[in-house]
Amino acid sequence: MRTTKDRIRHAVSFEIIGLVVVTPLGGYVFDLPMHDIGMLAIIGASLATGWNYLYNLLFDRAMLRLAGHVHKTVTIRIFHAILFEGGLLVAFLPIVTWHLGVSLLDAFMMDISFALFYLAYAFVFNWAYDLVFPIPNLQTEAG
Repeated sequence: MRTTKDRIRHAVSFEIIGLVVVTPLGGYVFDLPMHDIGMLAIIGASLATGWNYLYNLLFDRAMLRLAGHVHKTVTIRIFHAILFEGGLLVAFLPIVTWHLGVSLLDAFMMDISFALFYLAYAFVFNWAYDLVFPIPNLQTEAG
C-alpha cells in the first residue's frame, strides 16, 4: 500500500498538472472567459483532490481485502477511473450550474466534457505515476 505522503504527492500532482491543461482548453472549447473556467477548475480541483485521496485509499483497501493485493490490471484501471469520475461528476454538477448560471442540462454537458477529459487523463496519469513511483509491495514481488 502507498504511504500517506505518497498519496498526498499523487493527489496534488494530479490536480496541478490537470489544472495547467484543462483551464486553457476549457476556456477555448466552451468559449468562456478564463476566469470563469479557472474558478471552476480551482473549485473542481479542490473537490477532486479530497475525493482523490479518499477514493484511492478506499479503493486500495477494497482491493487488498477482495484480491489480497493492490496490483491493478488494465480492466481494473478502467473501472477505477470510471468510478472515480462518476463520483466527482455527481458532486460537481450543482457547482457548475450555480457558478455559471446555466441550466442543469448545460452544466451536465460541460461536466461530462470535463469528466471525459479527466477520465482519459486519470487513466494515463495513474499508470505513469505507478511507473515513476512504484508501489513498494510490487517492487519486492517483481524482485
